[in-house]
Amino acid sequence: MRLKEKEKVTSKGNYLIEILPGIIICLIVIFIGIYLAELIGVVLVMLNVLPEGSSSPVSGIFVAILIGILIRNSVGLHKMFFKGVTFSVKYALRAGIILLGLRLSLTEALKLGAWGLPLIIACISCGLAVTLYFTKKLNQSNRLGTLIACGTGICGVTAIMATAPVVKAKDNEISYAVANITIFGLVGMLFYPYLAHTFFASDPVKAGLFLGTAIHDTAQVTGAALIYNQMYDMEKVIDVATVTKLTRNLFIIAVIPFVSYLFFKTEGKREGEIANALPKWYKLIPLFVIGFLLLALLRTIGDMTVANTGSAFGFLAPSTWKSFYESWSSFGSTYMLGLAMAGVGLSTNFKMFKGLGLKPFYIGFIAAISVGIVSLTLISLFGHLITI
Repeated sequence: MRLKEKEKVTSKGNYLIEILPGIIICLIVIFIGIYLAELIGVVLVMLNVLPEGSSSPVSGIFVAILIGILIRNSVGLHKMFFKGVTFSVKYALRAGIILLGLRLSLTEALKLGAWGLPLIIACISCGLAVTLYFTKKLNQSNRLGTLIACGTGICGVTAIMATAPVVKAKDNEISYAVANITIFGLVGMLFYPYLAHTFFASDPVKAGLFLGTAIHDTAQVTGAALIYNQMYDMEKVIDVATVTKLTRNLFIIAVIPFVSYLFFKTEGKREGEIANALPKWYKLIPLFVIGFLLLALLRTIGDMTVANTGSAFGFLAPSTWKSFYESWSSFGSTYMLGLAMAGVGLSTNFKMFKGLGLKPFYIGFIAAISVGIVSLTLISLFGHLITI
């Protein structure tokens, strides 16, 4: 018995030694990515593209992907790094998404009232439906279309990374979807504040709703709201846009199982074996999404007890509770997801992009424009019913 235990310990030790080099190179790549992303933000502020105090609109995760791709396709990646890179992509990703749950309080959604949630659902539905429709029309990869749909409809890069393992997306499809969402999200961040002012100049609630529903990534929504505030001196736009975007992010809990179902159903039709292609319903809800939900509930209960009793769970000071959820959610979004994305970049060979072409970018562009139009239309018609 002791011999078997020793063998298990030795086996685990060997495995750790095998994955360590890959994890280290992923860490180096993400640290460089974070630094360069912050540098880009500083330069944009210096050039007055962004207002003072803005964070970088370019994610360190996205920069890490580019660095990883550059390394893989220039000097190459030695086989000693392969296991660690694979480990980072698989397990760091799941840990990062679970920790992101601490960022989202379910009580934030209640601030939008009975009219705010249907508006957000309509915009998410538009992003999903348009993307999946044009994916089919342009005869593109169903997996790639599903990733772009989730990134457009919910919360950008995070949604893509959460959906990827469920639909078994390839590295090139993940990289292409992330690039797609980042590019159109940046364009929206720079131009939508002026579009929002054109339509909703005197109403910060409507302007904030538009920025929160029409722009892909959370950092980009915040950047757009800061630009709006600087240009038109309406600070409430920042609060409304942030609440709207965080509420939209919560729908990751429902949308991932839904698009996974659609993906497997479509694949089954292609193969003529729908029953065999569709997994059991509980397999469409990944464990990391359940973990995400549990931590979101933990954050919600903590915030509610702070509001009702003055301390989280009856024993944590508000400042301690805030420090706890901010530090762990930041660790998850920055380092765990960053580690995974560095791994995706290091796994991506340019040869894998053969055959993808520009059509996926057309899909992303059409979806982004469609969501913007739906958002503008619905807010114009029903925005006056929403108060925050």
